[in-house]
Amino acid sequence: MSNGKTTDSVMLVRGLRDQIVDQLRNDVFSGRLTPGERLSETSLVDRFRVSRTPIREALQQLTQEGLLEAKPNCGVRVADESCDAVHELVIPIRRTIETFALRSCFDEMNDDDFTRWEEILDRMGEACAQRDFPAIAELDLAFHRSIIQRAGIRDLETIWLAIVARVRSHFLRSQRDYAEPTDIRDEHASIVEAIRSRDVDAAVEVLGANIA
Repeated sequence: MSNGKTTDSVMLVRGLRDQIVDQLRNDVFSGRLTPGERLSETSLVDRFRVSRTPIREALQQLTQEGLLEAKPNCGVRVADESCDAVHELVIPIRRTIETFALRSCFDEMNDDDFTRWEEILDRMGEACAQRDFPAIAELDLAFHRSIIQRAGIRDLETIWLAIVARVRSHFLRSQRDYAEPTDIRDEHASIVEAIRSRDVDAAVEVLGANIA
């Protein structure tokens, strides 16, 4: 039978692993880590100031998600991007998942949700003003992920992350197509205002239009 100290140690490692997974996932999604780039355990240990155990577990999880790939004698590298044909297939699936999540939790939205979104929008506005596209991408994904998490449906976030992992290059390219980066922030603000209006069909339409 495990004692309390053993349980606490396991939970600590899992907590560190999850934080590392989130940061590395954001680095890939935002383009800070590029396809083919190798990840060194030693460098990651120095970066996160942790032991090798949570680093190895984080790399294993991201490999299972398809963001990283591991090859014998070659270590771990960022996986190559999906082709455009896959993007065309996957983007409508992402739209279906997010609008489903929004409908599922729409009646439960409260002030805490709007506070969280306003914080994201404020930071996104700053990133847009500086034309910091990696930060814009990270905040854009944080916004959409918050809707998925808010739905509170088991495994929905896992499915969504797998989908987003396969459209990350399209996601980054589409952001650079905007004449003014601030338009990205304004589109997300429109989603928040549609939700605030308590018109679920309007909110779903605005959210769906943003996913392209």
